[in-house]
Amino acid sequence: MSRVLTDFLPALAVASAAAFGLAALSAVAGFGGGVLLLPVFTALFGLRVAVPMLTLTQLSSNSSRGWLNRRELRWPLIGWFALGAVPCSVAGGLLLTHAPLAPMKRVLGVFLVGVVLWRRLNPHPRKPADPAFVAVGAGSGLGSALLGSVGPLTAPFFLAYGLTRAAYIGTEAVSALTMHLTKLATYGAGDLLTRKVLLYGIALTPATLLGAWAGKKIVGHISDRIFVLLVELGLLAAGVIFLLGL
Repeated sequence: MSRVLTDFLPALAVASAAAFGLAALSAVAGFGGGVLLLPVFTALFGLRVAVPMLTLTQLSSNSSRGWLNRRELRWPLIGWFALGAVPCSVAGGLLLTHAPLAPMKRVLGVFLVGVVLWRRLNPHPRKPADPAFVAVGAGSGLGSALLGSVGPLTAPFFLAYGLTRAAYIGTEAVSALTMHLTKLATYGAGDLLTRKVLLYGIALTPATLLGAWAGKKIVGHISDRIFVLLVELGLLAAGVIFLLGL
């Protein structure tokens, strides 16, 4: 028993500190926590354990962000997003055991860096139609189930739609919830939700909830312009992380 605690507590302390800080980051920028948590969890637990564990952590983080910004949610967008995200999350969850993850991460990294460059060259992109979010949800659901988190993938589309701050953070969070709930069901069917994954997922919940609350306090004090800049910096950081294969 003492040996189990000796192994469990140090890893939990590191994971909790990372979960708090990155949940706060997600509450400010709308994403980023999952992308940056994945390397931490992978180093601590290995990739096949890290991905379902990250999903449990994101479930509590996204739920809290959705609740804290509930008055600004755009429900039609969430519905369109879910139409694509749910079936593709199932497909990605079933592929997790066999998919070549490293090449996919590098492709996503190129895409994210390219998106920021495109936004700088085209600062007023055309607003996407609501049904376009079916495709956004499909790509996000598949990528998230395989890579643990692709929150930055959705950011350019929600920003192009004109959402900022509470509307963006809350709508993106609840949209992501449709993926995470589906992924958990699929991981459970595939025996990826082990006792270790569930134990850490529950233990990390307080840190993620506290981080989301702290981030909500911060975001109310920044302008829309600074908010968009923070999101773009987050996209660049996420793209570099994916390109380096971290």
